Amino acid sequence: MKLSQRIKNVKPSATLALTALANKLKAQGVDVIGFGAGEPDFDTPEPIKEAARRAINTGKTKYTPVGGIPELKAAVCEKFKRDNALSYKPAEVTVNCGGKHSFYNLMQSILDEGDEVIVPAPYWVSYPPIIALAGGRPVIVDCPGERGFKMTPEQLSEHVTDNTRAIIINSPSNPTGSAYTRAELAALAGAIAGRDIIIVSDDIYESMLYDARTFCTMANISDELKARTIVLNGVSKAYSMTGWRIGYMAGDAAIIQAVETLQSQSTSNPTSISQWAAVEALTGDQSFIGEMMTAFTRRRSLIVDGLNRAPGISCQPPDGAFYAFPRVSGVFALPGWPAVRERYAGQANSSALCSHLLDEARVAVVPGVEFGNDEYLRLSFATSDENITRGVERICEAMQRLAG
Repeated sequence: MKLSQRIKNVKPSATLALTALANKLKAQGVDVIGFGAGEPDFDTPEPIKEAARRAINTGKTKYTPVGGIPELKAAVCEKFKRDNALSYKPAEVTVNCGGKHSFYNLMQSILDEGDEVIVPAPYWVSYPPIIALAGGRPVIVDCPGERGFKMTPEQLSEHVTDNTRAIIINSPSNPTGSAYTRAELAALAGAIAGRDIIIVSDDIYESMLYDARTFCTMANISDELKARTIVLNGVSKAYSMTGWRIGYMAGDAAIIQAVETLQSQSTSNPTSISQWAAVEALTGDQSFIGEMMTAFTRRRSLIVDGLNRAPGISCQPPDGAFYAFPRVSGVFALPGWPAVRERYAGQANSSALCSHLLDEARVAVVPGVEFGNDEYLRLSFATSDENITRGVERICEAMQRLAG
């Protein structure tokens, strides 16, 4: 059967594919330690699950308004006021089937064929393909680790053209964990002052910051920037609700209405039960986040310190999120690397290293090439201390063998 050229141009998500492969091997009895999954390993808090059960028991299992129940929109508005000092009306908020769905709907609603979207690299794997599916062109801006993986105002100015429709700011970032300060965001804003460019602020990891950093989004910088910023967020990461599939966005009412029109012709409303659970997540006890971050802070040290003991690997501590993004270009100079390179001919260097680690060390990690930089790997430390310790030991041993 003939497939569309559109779908032929799209690769499966590398992170989801890696997680599926690791799970398949585990099901076969192989002792694989997985660092691929971008989801907290904690259970969803009990009050949230109870809210879902209550929704089922009281018959809240029917269609809802396309953009979310009024109670959830109100909870989102209150969350923005409480956590971000931002004021939105319900008409400026919509609820989608997860954060990825929010981004997909937004790109479909604002892009015409040939419109450009500036994407700082390393980037989340789904940004470029979702932009391309909407007819847009991702303009990749390389942001090296030496500058904290952050885009500079000069870089932004160099890449803006008359076709630029939007820029993406993901802070804290997947995959690097880098986070912009308020001053850095203000400087970026200065580079596009006076231009009709939408700022897409992907804030899904906003609650996950280390070393007493404070979160700031572009919408906080000024009223003028708030009017041009679409904020994306959701309950997946902060409340360990990845499978519940609730994302949300806030911004210009006309864009929000367009997104809801699109959603009315695709998924219709997000799951009613999950929406009621999300109301509890956003309005209930928030102490779970702090407890989770205590564990992630400990795990960050475990994985960063461990990786820095491996020959050829260097790793900066992330500012936020739960990813380590170590540089592995030194591995490509180790004596044993040519044999690995030959064995996995045809793969990018970081992909070949990932294949080697899976085959020889039974450790699953994601190659940096999928995020726009072939000199790095991404490891999620949203797993147990024991898994991190064992997994890093396996990586160190594998690198020591390559070092001779």
